[in-house]
Formats: sequence, C-alpha cells, structure tokens
Amino acid sequence: MLQKTDIKDLKHGKKLSDEEVQKLWLKYDKDRENKVVRDKLIVQYMYLIKYVVGRLRMNLPSTISTDDISGYGVEGLINAIERFKPSKGVRFETYALLRIRGAIIDRIRSQDWVPRGTQRRFKKIQQTKNKLQIELGRMPTSQEIAEELETTKEKIDAAMAEMESNSLISIYDSKGSSDSSDSMEIIDTIQDTKATDPLAELEQVDFKKQLSMALNKLPEREKLILALYYHKNMTLKEIGETISISESRVCQLHSQAIMKLRKILSNKEINTRKRKK
Repeated sequence: MLQKTDIKDLKHGKKLSDEEVQKLWLKYDKDRENKVVRDKLIVQYMYLIKYVVGRLRMNLPSTISTDDISGYGVEGLINAIERFKPSKGVRFETYALLRIRGAIIDRIRSQDWVPRGTQRRFKKIQQTKNKLQIELGRMPTSQEIAEELETTKEKIDAAMAEMESNSLISIYDSKGSSDSSDSMEIIDTIQDTKATDPLAELEQVDFKKQLSMALNKLPEREKLILALYYHKNMTLKEIGETISISESRVCQLHSQAIMKLRKILSNKEINTRKRKK
C-alpha cells in the first residue's frame, strides 16, 4: 500500500554506490514494512522524476505547474519501489520510468483539466477534419479546415497545436472492455524490442527515410527544437535558454512541429495506399 511520505525530507541525502543501493534493495525485499529503507531508495531514484517531468513538460499546458507534476511523479516512484521485485531480473530504472510517467499522466487526466468549451472546439475541428479527409481523399490543410469553419488559418493552427498538447495516453490504459477476461493494459502489448522481426526492420528503415524527408520540410527553428529534445535529451527550460526563447514558446513550436510531421506522414500514407489500389 502507498504510504504517505514528507517529500521535503526526501530531497536531501547523499548518493550511494551501486553496491550500497543493492544492499538497500536486499534489505527492503526482506522487510517491505521498513519505511526508513524505502525512503533511502526513494532518495537514490529522485533523479528519475526530474527526467520524466522534463520530457512530459513539453506536451503539457502551462496551467499545470511543474511542482504538481513532480508531486505526481513522486507517487509513481514510491509505487514503483513498493511493487518492484528484484528477483525478476528487470532493471529498476526501466520499470520505474514507466510507473512514474503513468502515474503523472493518470493523475492529470483524472482531473479533467481541459475546459468544456475547449473540448467542444476540439471536437468540432476533428469532425470537420474527418469530413474533409473523406471528401478530398487526403488530409485537409489548416486553410481548408478554416474555410469550412469560417475562421482563420491562424486560429485553426493554434487550436490544433493545443490539441496535440492535450493528447495524453497512459500505457496503463486497458485495451478492450474493463470487465472482459481478455482485457489487458497497453504496456502488456508492447513488443519485446530485443526480438528481431525482418519485416518490422524493413518497415522501420522505410519509416526513417520518410521521417527524414518530413523533417527536412520543417522550418530550421522547429528542426532544432526537435533535435535538442529527442537527440540531446534537453528539457523544455534548457532548450529555451539555448535558443533564447521562453519555455511556453518552445512548447508551442514543438507542438506545431509534431503536428506538421504527422500531417506530412499521413499524406504520404494515403498516397501510398492509392498507388497500391
């Protein structure tokens, strides 16, 4: 069961060696009620929360504070420590990162932080987008959606960028009916990355080529932000400091870049299907 912990007390503590951490795990595994040992483990893995928060912050609206996100992450870390079984041979860091991210996303989604007016606007744009896609046989442009809704392209771009930021999916969501015996969490359907699949490898090579071509169509600043975020593992704040813009602006540009990439890749997929027919 998740026990309540004073987070302020967990922020201080020396970094232990791998051998010392291993001894802590052995001790905690023998006595799961030992809160002192558990808290020492929490201190050693607090850096995982900072990493996850830095990655998720990019895709969340500014109305959600970083402190709140970090608090949800602590809950996920404590849950991971209390449920982790060292005997299974899985790296704790890998297991904990999934639990921390899942806990943050689940807590945010449970609060229903997207205003109802915004939800209605999103729904209207999505319905129009689907309608035009059927009529045109391809993904509609922002201008075409704007004309259909009798508004401006800028407002549609801003709304769609916000839609990207508001799309949260937890790996602990269930697939299928929750009452069904064959229901399972999304995490259980993730393929073993160590297993080789020739067809998947070919598809991956093709996708990388398409992604590279799509990236080349983006403005330089958006390409730079994606490179710093995904290749250099920089946080929202660090990217903003590097290119001298605000965190909120970095978030907006990132969302726009992802939206553009999805549109480009979707159009390529539709064109590929047409050629096969």
